[in-house]
Amino acid sequence: MKIFLTSWPFWALLSAGFAALTAIFAKIGVENVNSDFATFIRTIVILLAAGAMVYITGNWQEPSTVSTRSWLFLVLSGFATGASWICYFRALKLGDAARVAPIDKLSVVFVSIFAVLFLGERLTLPNWLGVVMIAGGAVLVAYRA
Repeated sequence: MKIFLTSWPFWALLSAGFAALTAIFAKIGVENVNSDFATFIRTIVILLAAGAMVYITGNWQEPSTVSTRSWLFLVLSGFATGASWICYFRALKLGDAARVAPIDKLSVVFVSIFAVLFLGERLTLPNWLGVVMIAGGAVLVAYRA
């Protein structure tokens, strides 16, 4: 069991499962609520949950021990997350969850491209084939005949 708890695929699969539930719960939640206000509520819940996790696990870190570079990129990540959530909730308000979520998951394709361009990561031919298949699959799932 311990090997699962220290395995990135285990946590990534849990993330995917929770992301799927996020789409379903959010679609129901925004039915009669402004999408921006819904994002605000979600953000408060996440802030409380993250704070509880830091407290429970004893992982508090003095902010002064975080480098300026880390602060910069964590703040930029926060802005990107906020923008993503605002756009996602607006898309869910306007469209079907089964079509919005796959397009949102094109982030996998974008991450792959950005990781190669900006982080110097390398993908093999099979990796690129997977990226293309993810992109094609997202488009096909979102397609309305």
